[in-house]
Amino acid sequence: MSSSQESQRSTRMFARVLGPFLVISCVTAVVRASDVRALATDFGANPVWPWVAGAFILGGGFIIVALHQYWRGAAAVIVSVMGWLLVLRGLFLLAFPTAFMSMANSVLGASALWRSVCVCFALIGLYLTYVGWTPAPRSISQAASSTPDLPHAA
Repeated sequence: MSSSQESQRSTRMFARVLGPFLVISCVTAVVRASDVRALATDFGANPVWPWVAGAFILGGGFIIVALHQYWRGAAAVIVSVMGWLLVLRGLFLLAFPTAFMSMANSVLGASALWRSVCVCFALIGLYLTYVGWTPAPRSISQAASSTPDLPHAA
């Protein structure tokens, strides 16, 4: 497998995970909009939650950044940018939890903006889900080298 094919495969694998995650989490957040503000308040009330969440988010972001160093094509760029956004989010949750929670509460207060951002991320998630789960196109070299599955004559 060539380096380009392996990079495309990596993009598809990350898209398979990030796409449905974005769709499900964003749609759920919009549907449960009345609960999200209370959840954010409770989350920020105990300093251990931003620390734990920040550590896991930072680790997940570093996994994407380390394993996906491919920036060719829309899906690859989205996956790489998502990795870096997760790194930044995890870092801010660990290092500046009060400022992060204050900013999050401000964004949640502007409900039209917050819902618009959620819808945009859900659409990005749908695109990544499509890229990750549709069958990969077979290259000409793969098609020529494979043998057709024909019945043998008796």
